[in-house]
Amino acid sequence: MTRTGAYFTNSNLAELYRVPIGNNGRLGSAVQTIALKPPYAQGSGFNVNGIDATANGRWLVIVQSNTGKLFRVNPSTGATVEITLGGQDVMRGDGILLDGKTLYVVQNTLNKIAVIRLNPALTTGRVVTHIQDTRFAVPTTIDDLGRRLYAVNARFGSPPATTDYQVVQVRKPNGS
Repeated sequence: MTRTGAYFTNSNLAELYRVPIGNNGRLGSAVQTIALKPPYAQGSGFNVNGIDATANGRWLVIVQSNTGKLFRVNPSTGATVEITLGGQDVMRGDGILLDGKTLYVVQNTLNKIAVIRLNPALTTGRVVTHIQDTRFAVPTTIDDLGRRLYAVNARFGSPPATTDYQVVQVRKPNGS
């Protein structure tokens, strides 16, 4: 979400969607399609999933689940820049949360959250730690409130009619 739009991913196509937000928070009726440009490259399987925006709305950050790559995206043009992680990756990245220059990436079936420090230009990052918790059961999305993170368990593979779903609360690591 930014002041002027809500952005969504499509894991099967190399594009994002923007729903404009007008005065008084009114949603626009025309959905804009934003084609992702190289170096982002669509692959087989589940691609772009998590998305968040910088506080000023200038950039979007996305994760490509099947490659473990992160990208900075210009929301007006779809131009991408890979955020290099120095040989590391965030495979199975799903929901993400950008908190200043700290990025939290939920790695769903790995049952962990990568904590990444980004440079000011959002072009490089470093995985500083992983948050793991025995209560994680395929977490897929994340949010925060104060010093705590909240991850939602999707529990993929469990029968929906008999499955309890949870929101797992964990502390943010010191310094994030």
